[in-house]
Amino acid sequence: MTDQLAIQFVRDALTTTILLSGPPLGFALAVGLAISVFQAVTQINEMTLSFVPKILAVFVSLILFGPWMLNTMLAYTNAVLAYLPQLAR
Repeated sequence: MTDQLAIQFVRDALTTTILLSGPPLGFALAVGLAISVFQAVTQINEMTLSFVPKILAVFVSLILFGPWMLNTMLAYTNAVLAYLPQLAR
């Protein structure tokens, strides 16, 4: 295995990780911001009010983006498995 191939594997792994974690984190961020603004406007300081909508938003994002995320993971796995014969050299 050459250094460039190892760097490419790490780069692809990090890119795939960022792509797959983006939608759930983005949904949680947007819902958290909306709940924070709502709590600031209404002066409600209930801690559980922020957690339940975030969890629901993450589940919704996983349902919406699940097929795309699965295809992305499968494409990366297939690419890694395709390089296995080259790693044996």
